[in-house]
Amino acid sequence: MGLALKERTGLTGNQLKLIAMAAMTLDHIGVYLLPQALILRIIGRLALPIYAYMIAEGCRYTRSRKQYLLRIAGLAAVCQAVYFFAMGSLYQCILVTFSMGIGLIYALDYADKRKKWAVGIAALAAAFFVCRILPDLLSGTDFAVDYGIWGVLLPVLVYFSRNKWEKLRAFTVGLILLGFAYGGAQWFALAAVPLLMLYNGQRGKHAMGMVFYLYYPAHLVVIYLLGLMLYA
Repeated sequence: MGLALKERTGLTGNQLKLIAMAAMTLDHIGVYLLPQALILRIIGRLALPIYAYMIAEGCRYTRSRKQYLLRIAGLAAVCQAVYFFAMGSLYQCILVTFSMGIGLIYALDYADKRKKWAVGIAALAAAFFVCRILPDLLSGTDFAVDYGIWGVLLPVLVYFSRNKWEKLRAFTVGLILLGFAYGGAQWFALAAVPLLMLYNGQRGKHAMGMVFYLYYPAHLVVIYLLGLMLYA
């Protein structure tokens, strides 16, 4: 009975991701349909921190690192192709940010375990180049990585922390740095920390990975179509 009670305490990973999905949806409604509704953008600040934290957990517990990276990077590539052909945009979506974060985690973990520090340094330099230097080199375009280098580093900070409270401390520092980088409503991302304090370390009863992966492009298509109907 005690074990069953323990399993019910707090929020599972699935529950936190559902909160992030709802926040992300409201955020994108605010961006594309109701730009005057600042409250939607404020609520939307919960999405990135929760997803970033869960990305780090996914890297730690996945059965196949290769498949985990390929799923997210593959979906990112599909989304980017749609953005480019539909809108001519080179802006890199959050799935690219998370793909870079996962790749950086794997590279740094490899460097740490094999004592091949050059690999870790090269991976950090590559992430910095793509996020901070490449946008300047492509200044005639809208190229940028969503949430920049600090968005890439958020799951890294969680992954390389040793326990729950160390993870939350490092993660909070990352969110503060993100707040300084972007300012404004981005500071409300810190509101995700109390939610993550409730995380019980469990995935949840049902495997919902594909739901979370497919929801991102699906909800954007729906919002885009609504925008066409409302503002055509």
